[in-house]
Amino acid sequence: MAKSRTSIRLLVATFILLAPPIWGWWAVKGKGPLTSDATVLVRRGATLDEMARQLEQDGVVRSAGLFKLWARARKLQLIRGEYAFQPGTSMAEVTRKLKKGEVHWTHVVVVEGMHAWSLQRRLKDWVPEEIFWQLWKSPSLAKAAGFPEAPSLEGLVAPATYRLNHALEPEEVMLMLVEAFRDQVRPKLDGGVFKPYDTLKLASIVERETRLTEEKAKVAGVYALRLKKGMLLQADPTSQYARWMKGDLRFTAPVHEDLVAPHPFNTYTTKGLPPTPIAIPSPASIAGALQPEIGKDLYFVATGKGGHAFGASLSQHNKNINAYRKELKRQKLAAAAGR
Repeated sequence: MAKSRTSIRLLVATFILLAPPIWGWWAVKGKGPLTSDATVLVRRGATLDEMARQLEQDGVVRSAGLFKLWARARKLQLIRGEYAFQPGTSMAEVTRKLKKGEVHWTHVVVVEGMHAWSLQRRLKDWVPEEIFWQLWKSPSLAKAAGFPEAPSLEGLVAPATYRLNHALEPEEVMLMLVEAFRDQVRPKLDGGVFKPYDTLKLASIVERETRLTEEKAKVAGVYALRLKKGMLLQADPTSQYARWMKGDLRFTAPVHEDLVAPHPFNTYTTKGLPPTPIAIPSPASIAGALQPEIGKDLYFVATGKGGHAFGASLSQHNKNINAYRKELKRQKLAAAAGR
């Protein structure tokens, strides 16, 4: 009987001695409390105390205090970023991810032809709308892009795939875009028949006018000749852009009211190039604007078959317009017959 009591006491004592380290091992290495995917942001200047409280509040770890002890033992130095955790992630794994700086990135694609409003929608999860429009007219960002004279960042963004995370400040996101333009696009604007910023403006109009690489220099040539003769450019995309600038965000083709409405961006009513580019131009559009094919053509119109018909005189242009209308009518009848 005495031996039995002694054995029980030894077992109890052993359990008391082993319980804390076993619990500690389970709390650190065992399955964590997270029940669904979670994202945690480590912002600039975040402290370990703040991080521990946030992880506990978000249900990523059970104890902020224990996390701090473990993190200090692992000599954790917080690296700013966005961190993704899966259900059941252990405290040890949480700490490892933070220590290694395994930031979760989102790939955001900025494509050729995008303009301010489409870019704003693309970046809305990283740059709040109100802040976007403030930064859009930032002189310091325009300077960083290489054009301190630019009144906005329109056209001063490189088409590319950007890696973003939600711990970045809006200013950092916008700076990333314009610095990419400065490094990748700005050097390609020198050496043309126009000043670099005017080349960018013309290239943006060409980008919106035609998708065909083989037409871009020719379209640029029509506008270059019109500028040379002091004629109005009469570029439809600029009248559409003028509509947007006035707050009418219908993303439809310009109508007669748009063409005749006076506005600095409407080249049907204002001579010369618009005050800024009207979109992000492609390398092909920039190449066309650098060396326009200037001939006798002053007009062009869509053919209805994917390209454009060019003309040197108004009479020829009107013939091309009639041919375009006939083609559209033919396509409409063919479509109706095929139903």
